[in-house]
Amino acid sequence: AEKTKKLKPEEITQIQPQKLDITLRSGEPQSFNLTFKRAEDYPIDLYYLMDLSYSMKDDLENVKNLGTSLMLEMTKITSDFRIGFGSFVEKTVMPYISTTPAKLLNPCTGDQTCTSPFSYKNVLKLTSNGSLFNTLVGQQHISGNLDSPEGGFDAIMQVAVCGDQIGWRNVTRLLVFSTDAGFHFAGDGKLGGIVLPNDGKCHLENNIYTMSHYYDYPSIAHLVQKLSDNNIQTIFAVTEEFQPVYQELKNLIPKSAVGTLSANSSNVINLIVDAYNSLSSEVILENSKLPDGVTIAYTAHCKNGVVNEGENGRKCSNISIGDEVEFEISVTSQKCPSNGKPETINIKLPGFSEFVEVVLNFICDCDCAATGVPNSPECNKGSGTLECGACKCNEGQIGQFCECSQDEVQTNDMDANCRKDNGTDICSNNGECVCGTCICKKRENPAEVYSGKYCDCDNFNCDRSNNKLCGGHGRCECRKCICDANYTGNACECSMDSSTCLAKNGQECNGRGKCECGVCKCSDSKFQGPTCELCPTCPGVCTEHKDCVQCLAFKTGEKKDTCHQECTKYKLEKVTERERLPQPTDEPIPRAICKERDENDCWFYFTLAVQEDDTKQVHVLEKPECPAGPDIIPIVAGVVAGIVMIGLALLLIWKLLMIIHDRREFAKFEKEKMNAIWDTGENPIYKSAVTTVVNPKYEGK
Repeated sequence: AEKTKKLKPEEITQIQPQKLDITLRSGEPQSFNLTFKRAEDYPIDLYYLMDLSYSMKDDLENVKNLGTSLMLEMTKITSDFRIGFGSFVEKTVMPYISTTPAKLLNPCTGDQTCTSPFSYKNVLKLTSNGSLFNTLVGQQHISGNLDSPEGGFDAIMQVAVCGDQIGWRNVTRLLVFSTDAGFHFAGDGKLGGIVLPNDGKCHLENNIYTMSHYYDYPSIAHLVQKLSDNNIQTIFAVTEEFQPVYQELKNLIPKSAVGTLSANSSNVINLIVDAYNSLSSEVILENSKLPDGVTIAYTAHCKNGVVNEGENGRKCSNISIGDEVEFEISVTSQKCPSNGKPETINIKLPGFSEFVEVVLNFICDCDCAATGVPNSPECNKGSGTLECGACKCNEGQIGQFCECSQDEVQTNDMDANCRKDNGTDICSNNGECVCGTCICKKRENPAEVYSGKYCDCDNFNCDRSNNKLCGGHGRCECRKCICDANYTGNACECSMDSSTCLAKNGQECNGRGKCECGVCKCSDSKFQGPTCELCPTCPGVCTEHKDCVQCLAFKTGEKKDTCHQECTKYKLEKVTERERLPQPTDEPIPRAICKERDENDCWFYFTLAVQEDDTKQVHVLEKPECPAGPDIIPIVAGVVAGIVMIGLALLLIWKLLMIIHDRREFAKFEKEKMNAIWDTGENPIYKSAVTTVVNPKYEGK
């Protein structure tokens, strides 16, 4: 089989049509369809822009082998892949770097050897040689600066505008911006005495940005413009600390992505692949500046039948290779251009080189103007050309039929014919007095017109109902509504059809009100609803709605299995406290306060109000009040404590009785002891224990 010839990048078409002409008539929209189909094996150019300040030292070691590894991974997506490398540090002036001679040679401290600081350096032009990438990146050395934010915006601007030096092709262009710090932007250059705004031009000499000391940092809006003009999609590979900052920046830059870079950039390949898949799966349409009076609207028909309108009509997401999406684009012109010439607008897809050229042709004159009758007798005997049934007066003539001469007209006399009721306003300020006749103004909307002899009538200043002119049930004539049949009122808002007021019993408004403009006005405030049949505060209403409220709020009750079938048109809201339940006086709609018991003997509280569309508005206390069961522990403790107390009391009583008894016995003993009579005679057996011996020698001296 013959091998399919590989197409060049410029031969690949992903969007159709590429060019078209449309013809616009004022006020009439014209539509066309635009089809996008994502191509397979579409070429990719990827430029890796890296921060080489000292904090990125460990990251540089991992990036040195990025070329071949990324080449291998990207071949799974495309067979035509090129890679380039650039680095940046900071502007080479104070206070961003130290300008002492020693620090200019080696900005790092201690024994660390670093290269001289620089703003931006294009190390490697885009190439398909991954080994060359590894070699040149391996020769790079880290540098350093003083402040934390880096000069990355200068580098991004040069990468965007220096297409020849970078080597961009007309293919998918990816810029990977790798850093672990914030960024300087327009105005920060004043710190270094730099006040000239960035000019957005290429200033690379020998692949080094030479004007960093001369031009300020670019603004975010300036970067967005240059990245968009050059179809460059940006991937911010930043550390976790600066994710919020770059997420905000991503929201300002179309077709950009943010990925979280590990501390040493070891996950950079997965980050790039994921970001590319995210960017390439989304298509966004943008148009160039529109001519004055021209508007454009988009409707996107995306995958799986998804239809986006309004601002979202510009984009489709989750588009895979081979998927086809369609955009319906409507262009409307409200007026003709001043020069009457065709205008051109371009519709492009950010991130893709293709665009659609749309040439707008304007119809400003009717075809019948070409067949006009010069000097027609109908225009005051040849004083003008009869075009499309109206006179186009020759120079010097005015009037509907060119019957007046500008030289002969007395302005004051003619203006008097254009004043209503001799007032001061000429043509009611809605027109011009030409030859004594009011010529009414034209409005931007052709459907809105002034009319009447004095331009005092119009068809757009009538009363409105439901934001519709004459309620949509009539027409506006001279600022008054002429209503259709069965409608009345200043804005035709009142329907005379009373069928909508009939209740189920056949009575008008259930006999409890009057039918006004097709709506029941209930005479008794207790009754409400479209036919005055609902009575939320009548007896039994709580019981009627109890089961539905119970199943909707607590998933219990008799209707818990058929709740969704039987309990429709309920709008339920839970409250945490009974005090938060709406009270009948809070709103003009009658509201019932209910207290019902469930099968567990728990009480639940709710309020009920019926809206005009028969929707039941229910506020229910989220926790039912259930009777508390016996608390075992206090009961047992009480019984035990009671037994102990009774025992102690009995012991005390016994002790008291014993004391009383002992005291009585002791008193009795004492009394008997006092009354006792004892015999004091000697014991015949008793012998004294004392023996007295007299010394014969003792003389008693």
